[in-house]
Amino acid sequence: MTGRAEEVDAGEGEASRARDGGSSDWAGPLALLLRIPGVTDVLVHRPGEAWVDRGLGLERVDVALRDADAVRALAVRLAAAGGQRLDDASPVADARLPDGNRLHAVLPPVSPGCAAISLRVVRSQALTLADLAASGAIDARTAALLARIVRARLSVLVCGATGSGKTTLMASLLSLAAPHERIVVIEEAGEIAPAHPHVVRLVERRANVEGAGAVGLARLVREALRMRPDRVVLGECRGAELREVLSAFNTGHRGGMTTIHANSPRDVPVRLTTLGALAGMPAAAVEAQSAAGLDVVLHVSRAGGVRRLTQVCVLRSRDPGLEVAVAWAWESEGRWSEGPAWGDLAAALGDPADAAA
Repeated sequence: MTGRAEEVDAGEGEASRARDGGSSDWAGPLALLLRIPGVTDVLVHRPGEAWVDRGLGLERVDVALRDADAVRALAVRLAAAGGQRLDDASPVADARLPDGNRLHAVLPPVSPGCAAISLRVVRSQALTLADLAASGAIDARTAALLARIVRARLSVLVCGATGSGKTTLMASLLSLAAPHERIVVIEEAGEIAPAHPHVVRLVERRANVEGAGAVGLARLVREALRMRPDRVVLGECRGAELREVLSAFNTGHRGGMTTIHANSPRDVPVRLTTLGALAGMPAAAVEAQSAAGLDVVLHVSRAGGVRRLTQVCVLRSRDPGLEVAVAWAWESEGRWSEGPAWGDLAAALGDPADAAA
């Protein structure tokens, strides 16, 4: 795979035009890559080349960035387009770009030799469960089960590694919520775009160069509870905001969703207690609130270029600690089967006979 575009000119003039909104090509030679169907990430860390991910792993692409100065100029321009400062005094930027895509950029000497640019492409429209089934992520019976989980207003935790499809799955599920329900989505960057008529978005604000003005995720979760939500959704739980999410899910705000990074469902209890510790919560409190507030754990993984839901689990309180028990699982033979916690899930859905019927 190869791709070429006009070379990016270095210089602060480019960043100035981006800040003023006068530049229609702030992405430079990367604009063509961002428009390739299926691309989720575009990465640059040396002149003349980029790496793109279309679901099959990273692929090298030629780009017209002639030297390290050109890469730096592009990084500065991208940061400016996202309203962020990027220079020697502030060599790291994390921003949302005008097209909704997410930027992370690092300048030398933090990134020795050449600036490093990482772009995450945000999907403008949520995939449906039918789309996920067509891609091999789920099958028809699993799609029916997921739809019932949403209709039953069970609280959902989606876990998986980076790039496994957590956000994609969550947006698809939120699209199934009843049209009259008010969904309040709290995010670090605006990535979740459910096909739903009543979505309120709250996006974290970083501190300015003076270190003031930050509005963090924990505060936004608290603010969301004052906005008459039917469903409270946190894009990614990665710190002290876990305390606020568990509090919301345990005080009548059912049907909420969030994601965490975890390599497998069995790692979820440790991840929850670790995040709770960042909020000053004792492990026993995290375990009790998690068991009471979180109903279903959905694990997604990525292998062979396919993002797939592999396990539907329930979170149970045990002595000691938490247990994530499998209710529905993708087997190595290429089929789904009931797990030991199938009865618990079916009972939570109000149909002990057959939850996925």
